[in-house]
Amino acid sequence: MTYTTQMDAAKKGIVTKEIKAVAKKEQIAEQELMELVAKGQVAICANKNHASLDPNGIGRRLKTKINVNLGTSKDCVNLDVEMEKVNKAVEMGAEAIMDLSTFGDTRTFRRKLTASCPAMIGTVPIYDAVVYYHKELDQITAQEWLDVFRMHAEDGVDFMTIHCGINRKTAERFKNNKRLTNIVSRGGSLIFAWMEMTGKENPFYEYFDEVLEICKQYDVTLSLGDACRPGSIADASDACQISELIELGELTRRAWEQKVQVMIEGPGHMPLDQIKANMEIEQTLCHGAPFYVLGPIVTDVAPGYDHITSAIGGAIAAACGASFLCYVTPAEHLRLPTLEDMKEGIIAAKIAAHAADIAKGLPGAADWDRRMSTARKNLDWEEMFALAMDGEKARRYREESMPEHSDSCTMCGKMCAVRNMNKVLNKEFVDVI
Repeated sequence: MTYTTQMDAAKKGIVTKEIKAVAKKEQIAEQELMELVAKGQVAICANKNHASLDPNGIGRRLKTKINVNLGTSKDCVNLDVEMEKVNKAVEMGAEAIMDLSTFGDTRTFRRKLTASCPAMIGTVPIYDAVVYYHKELDQITAQEWLDVFRMHAEDGVDFMTIHCGINRKTAERFKNNKRLTNIVSRGGSLIFAWMEMTGKENPFYEYFDEVLEICKQYDVTLSLGDACRPGSIADASDACQISELIELGELTRRAWEQKVQVMIEGPGHMPLDQIKANMEIEQTLCHGAPFYVLGPIVTDVAPGYDHITSAIGGAIAAACGASFLCYVTPAEHLRLPTLEDMKEGIIAAKIAAHAADIAKGLPGAADWDRRMSTARKNLDWEEMFALAMDGEKARRYREESMPEHSDSCTMCGKMCAVRNMNKVLNKEFVDVI
């Protein structure tokens, strides 16, 4: 029996090799996973042309996944550096890489990714259209936008962000409901500007059926972009954001009718007390489709530390239903991230994802913590380093400040509670001098 997409296969009862691989990773029955894919509640982003892919599933019943954004800009055009970031991100456990390049030989870099990278590859074709055609925004035609989308699909991209919820109707609502920070989505702002300058409808919305045909041909998962995501906590949960989410829910149904997988992109900046409600609203309006969030960043006043503000929001979001966290680095709002920035962002996102998986009670999530706690009780430093999310940093910190006695650290020395409880419970003398 033949199939077009992972969703089509699941609806036909076909267990694909990707479903087999994901089920094994997630400790879930193949039949159960197949049913979730058929319903659209899990997406397995797996372009037919991405031969090097090690597949993963994205959905609220599965482990929370993280995405790493990288790519060149006009001011930083070193493809070797970006490839080094890719390799390090994969080594550190990132399940997805989004190539957001806006300058240079973007197609060569993209094809290199899909030829060799095992992580899911995502892109935003709107950015690349500006690079590819090298002409002013209002001179790009609707067909040219779509042609670049097709090119990315041919190149093996697994999921693509298109900002099709910002149509003429939602654009008018944005203009009638003033925001503090306007539209902060780069792709959303480009499409909004194009519509304003040309007077035309968003081509990704107007020609959504053509978009779906391309997705079916290559099995591309649509990541429906949140052009109206809040860029400040003052704009969170406003009419613009929610009206766009309603549009995305309608587009999700249309995509599913064509057996095209969908993810929904969610808020950027948002106060803590609004996150849970936003996750529930998305699940309702978008029919349980996987939610992919940037953060949310829970305060606007920490430039240089937004990997932390994002991890706080991301942990709450994922515990309340989000499936996919886009990492944020310390360089957010400031500059293109370096390799070190990227590493800090990945660790922060992984902490958020793992904390959420524990809260969700996913099979095996808390086992990792139990093993670490056992190693701590036993004062087994090597086991602690092996289990640590960043064992290299943990080892370095200890070696930079070695204690007099190896069964303690320089914080507590012989007053170490773990050391002394082990001794006293073993009927040993507790020496503290």
